[in-house]
Amino acid sequence: MSPSNPSTPTDAQAADARQTAIAFYDAAAYSPEESIGYLMRRILATVAQEVEHQLEPCDLTNAQWMPLFKLFMAKAGTVAELARECEMDAGATTRLLDRMEAKGLCRRVRSVDDRRVVNIELTDEGFTAARNIPVVLSRVQNALLTGFTAEEFQALKGFLRRILANAQAQTRQEGGPNEA
Repeated sequence: MSPSNPSTPTDAQAADARQTAIAFYDAAAYSPEESIGYLMRRILATVAQEVEHQLEPCDLTNAQWMPLFKLFMAKAGTVAELARECEMDAGATTRLLDRMEAKGLCRRVRSVDDRRVVNIELTDEGFTAARNIPVVLSRVQNALLTGFTAEEFQALKGFLRRILANAQAQTRQEGGPNEA
């Protein structure tokens, strides 16, 4: 495991795991409902739906809470950074910011140093709405983990990190967008 996080495999460990991978799926008997991709997608869809439902009182949609939270956590400060952080194209980010500005959650301010750069600032209303996001995310995710022990929770995170490392290594190997 990597020195910074003992449960995160290194690229070499992920490559070794791929080379000795067990064939868990067989094309002749493949059932989409039993695939990990299907299960993860269903979990994500269910989480997104519940988070959006719980954020309705703040008038935040599923598309809006993540960029708002990224701004709140100072993970992005410009339109370009926000687009990268949220894995959105520039046009979609612009349209989203139009809606968020119309709700009074943020404002775009052109940089005085470089007019090509557009900074994004949260308004007071944006800060207020963003403060509630981690409360909702914690509540929704804790509900999903009902019945899990602390050890099972840690193991699950380790398994998911391993799947992510395998997926990222495969993407790099194939020359995909995550290639360093």
